[in-house]
Amino acid sequence: MKYLKNLLLNEKFILSIILLNAVVIYLQVSGITHPVITILDFFSTIVFLLEMIVKHKELGCKGYWSSGWNRLDGILVILSLPSLVEMFIPTGLMDLSILLVFRVMRVLRFFRVLHFFPNFGQIIKGFKLALRESYAILLAFFVIIVIFGLINCSMFKDIAPAYFATPWDSIYSVFRICTVEGWYDIPDTIAAATAPAIGTIVRLYFCLLLIMGGIVGMSFINSIFVDAMVADNNDDVKAKLNEIEKKIDLLINEKNEK
Repeated sequence: MKYLKNLLLNEKFILSIILLNAVVIYLQVSGITHPVITILDFFSTIVFLLEMIVKHKELGCKGYWSSGWNRLDGILVILSLPSLVEMFIPTGLMDLSILLVFRVMRVLRFFRVLHFFPNFGQIIKGFKLALRESYAILLAFFVIIVIFGLINCSMFKDIAPAYFATPWDSIYSVFRICTVEGWYDIPDTIAAATAPAIGTIVRLYFCLLLIMGGIVGMSFINSIFVDAMVADNNDDVKAKLNEIEKKIDLLINEKNEK
């Protein structure tokens, strides 16, 4: 039992089971059926369930669910329990097909691989700092997209209903323009349904929207976000430089006193 406990608490062993389970889920989603695949799926689920039980005993219920990684694991284990129930229920007695869809969610456990990346905690810390520093800019950008989405909906909903039929469709189309991907399809569709002069004006309008939102706007947001992410690292460098300067000043003072 002690060996089993240590094995279930071994991150490398659990990571190998996660990788195995990811392969099994890939095969299942691909429509490949084989008894070995079913056995491996059952084995992975049992291992994850036992890991959850052992960690509950080690950390306690509160300690277990206080960890973000454990919350992710616990929720995914609970969602995959119907696949265990299916193994012991005669065919046709109970339809668990809807619940069994959730077992595919176990592939999300693959995100635990990120836990082994060097300085991953520092990256998450920088990401949170970047969100905190740039949320106002992101909110303002979202408001601008909504405004132009409503404007475009009122102007082009009859001409290009595929893109501007509803406010939501229009907002999505404006966001699509800001991402630059396939943006030209939208003005070309409108230009093809209008007079040449109006089509030219429409193309110019969407070019300006692309420049202001997709090029200038997105670049501005990216620069602020990246600057905020590295700010924490810059603070560490500045602190070390200040410490070095203090030591140099101390050495100079000691030399002058002699």
